[in-house]
Amino acid sequence: MAFLPMNLHPPKGKNMTEIIDLSQEIYSGMPVFSRLPEVKITMHISHEEWDGITDSHVATPSVNKLELGEHTGTHVDALNHMAREYREQSIDTMPLSMFYTEGICLDLSYKGLGELIEIIDLEKALARENLTIKFGDTVLLYTDHYRRAFETENWGNGPGISAAAARWLGEQKIAAFGVETMNPGVRKVSNREVHHICGELGFTHYENMINLYKLIGRGPFRFIALPLKIRGGTGSPVRAVAVFDL
Repeated sequence: MAFLPMNLHPPKGKNMTEIIDLSQEIYSGMPVFSRLPEVKITMHISHEEWDGITDSHVATPSVNKLELGEHTGTHVDALNHMAREYREQSIDTMPLSMFYTEGICLDLSYKGLGELIEIIDLEKALARENLTIKFGDTVLLYTDHYRRAFETENWGNGPGISAAAARWLGEQKIAAFGVETMNPGVRKVSNREVHHICGELGFTHYENMINLYKLIGRGPFRFIALPLKIRGGTGSPVRAVAVFDL
């Protein structure tokens, strides 16, 4: 059972919240999309170096060096990543309200490798859970692809939304949608067009999410996934969470 430090316990009578981590761990050599930089994490300087200790047989990291692309692990795409015509809309220019929203999660776990998620699939998932999409929502799409395929040969071949489904989501005026896979669409089928539609309609998406199965059947939640403020950035890793009031 997790516990809070004494100074972080809520005052008596205040509601507790449950925070569910939706982000992958970042580590050296982790799977990344083809043609993206390999992730390397190395020790830059140790405590022993800082403190002038010369007789230690252990090097304890004080500062690590990170080498990675903006689109590493669980991340959000900036609008300037969608197509060249949106080049002025970098991650540091996007309103923070896009990353702090209400959220819902739809169960699409019956979708298999390389299978398209269509409008009818989204509508049926909403009806099953008695959910509605509201203006400014983030819509997460649970396919269970992470638990089934991460670090396997099928990791890059997950299900994804069709171009029609992407346009339909954008027309609902959402802030974003999120997927467990490396691509929002199916590679070489809909993925490039899905990106273009996001740019055209001014919404974005998250990739490489985890733990979406923990959200199914629980209704709406607060979704938070703030990006790094990278000047001119085309995206950013995020620490995405779903927050439920208990």
